[in-house]
Amino acid sequence: MNRLLSGALLCVLSYTSLQAQEKKWALIKDRIATPWAEKVDPKNPLPDYPRPQLVRSQNWKNLNGLWSYAITPKDQNDPVKYQGSILVPFAVESALSGVGKTIGKDSVLWYKNNITVPASMKNSEVLLHFGAVDWQTEVFVNGKSAGQHQGGFDPFTFNITSLLKKSGTQEIKIRVWDPTDEGPQPRGKQVRKPEGIWYTPVTGIWQTVWLESVPKTHIVATKQTPDIDAKTLSLQVNVAAGQPGDQIRITAFEDENQVAKKEANLNDEISLAIANPKLWSAKSPFLYDLKIELLRNGKVIDQAGSYFAMRKSSMAKDQNGIERMLLNNEFVFQYGPLDQGWWPDGLYTAPTEEALIYDIIKTKEMGFNMIRKHIKVEPARWYYECDKLGMLVWQDMPSGDLGNHWEPNLGTMGGTDKNRTPESEAMYRKEWSKIMDDLHNFPSIVVWTPFNEAWGQFKTKEIAEWTKAKDPSRLVNSASGGNHVITGDIVDLHHYPEPKMPRPDLFGRTHAIVLGEFGGLGLPVPGHTWKEKNNWGYQSFKTADELFEKYDSFIRSIEGLIKKGLSAAVYTQTTDVEQETNGLMTYDRILKFPEAKIKATNDRLYLITP
Repeated sequence: MNRLLSGALLCVLSYTSLQAQEKKWALIKDRIATPWAEKVDPKNPLPDYPRPQLVRSQNWKNLNGLWSYAITPKDQNDPVKYQGSILVPFAVESALSGVGKTIGKDSVLWYKNNITVPASMKNSEVLLHFGAVDWQTEVFVNGKSAGQHQGGFDPFTFNITSLLKKSGTQEIKIRVWDPTDEGPQPRGKQVRKPEGIWYTPVTGIWQTVWLESVPKTHIVATKQTPDIDAKTLSLQVNVAAGQPGDQIRITAFEDENQVAKKEANLNDEISLAIANPKLWSAKSPFLYDLKIELLRNGKVIDQAGSYFAMRKSSMAKDQNGIERMLLNNEFVFQYGPLDQGWWPDGLYTAPTEEALIYDIIKTKEMGFNMIRKHIKVEPARWYYECDKLGMLVWQDMPSGDLGNHWEPNLGTMGGTDKNRTPESEAMYRKEWSKIMDDLHNFPSIVVWTPFNEAWGQFKTKEIAEWTKAKDPSRLVNSASGGNHVITGDIVDLHHYPEPKMPRPDLFGRTHAIVLGEFGGLGLPVPGHTWKEKNNWGYQSFKTADELFEKYDSFIRSIEGLIKKGLSAAVYTQTTDVEQETNGLMTYDRILKFPEAKIKATNDRLYLITP
């Protein structure tokens, strides 16, 4: 896949305007930080091409870097003056932003920058892309509104062509409001007063901002769904400003060799036959390349690169009649850590590309074949790395509008669905639908999880069935450890610290059985904790040897549970997060055990067959 992105990466036009170079920035050093914090270049942070599933190798410009910022009362229309510099794309509360301030529901955060549009983008449509901004955003270009967006986890785009001046610098202003836990919107684990399992607020831009030039008629997105049984890849291509007679041409490559090619009219669903497909798995993550071309009168007017994998996520009964999770029609025990994706220096945002990849690599080296991405959505490049490395992903929907009663015990009445307002429901549905659309093409994702532990859980059966209907190609874990309803594909128990499982005789005939969270074994490492005291884990230890002995005993227990019907398990967690010290690594990414030691233990789980 390096071939697909190499051209794009060579063409990065990093943002280094004279005004930005004159601005000052410094990492706030009042907390621990990862080794990558010192490697952040304020003139060129996170420069990599941000959209690996739809790559145009030329005519894009990264706008990450130093912007002016201001914090004003919510009802103020425009800042009187800007208060300093902020490093985009790091949230204003983070150390890497250089600001480290909390905003709150009564204030708004403003960004301002003067940019230049490259000459190569002239006479084209100019798109302004945002990877993610938390939460409510309005963008102004040269004093005029380009559009508004609500949602903290999904990318969005504005066509700013008509707002640009013919020459000179262009002023971009961004207004962001975020009520954190004082609003009903999806917000994950952010709270005004961090404690326990709840963390620091994240406000504003936290993923890459970039410009792209495209022809008036251009490819907007694709939807790619493999079928390994039929040996086909189904594609749908979304095109802006298409005209009658325009066509799409799709070409698939296995390494450098063409394996399929097809032309179709706009809006047609395209089916590519993939003969003798190489299947994607954790052990062999093979990726095919795609070339998507938009044709008018036989001439290519737009094109983009992508990739896909032939893999299947499903379930079927074993010889004892118990439903099992399958990968490519075979039982593969799925075992991974609860991964929250937080950073002591960047909060939601990894300091560098190397840092972003590090957690995935270490998870793989520790012998896990799956990651549960917990109550957060990552930048597209994170899923791209999972695709390349062969890491299965369970994707959670970030929670919001908490408050209903949680009954964690299976088969027990007492849990309640949240009675969310129509506004709150609409926010959830819109963002979950958008997240699923944006992440659909990443083959590493094998499970969708709409709810966790009853946090804002509502209309469970309806949401689970809607999720499944929207994407039948993946399994749906309707309520991970939450208020259980007979729906979805999976029944999921949370049990701390020792592993347990739902009874297969009661639940296994209709659902795959998983242990969605267990463990939480805590070990604070002096010099590597967020707080000097009052750190915690579900069960704390004084030495790594004591903790590992307990962990190894848990793995022995799981070996027995697999034989009885367990399909998957999730250990809490990849890293410490703020005051939580139950990670396999510290918050600043120091391993608590050698990778090989954990891998030797974890590998035993993959030898068990039903």
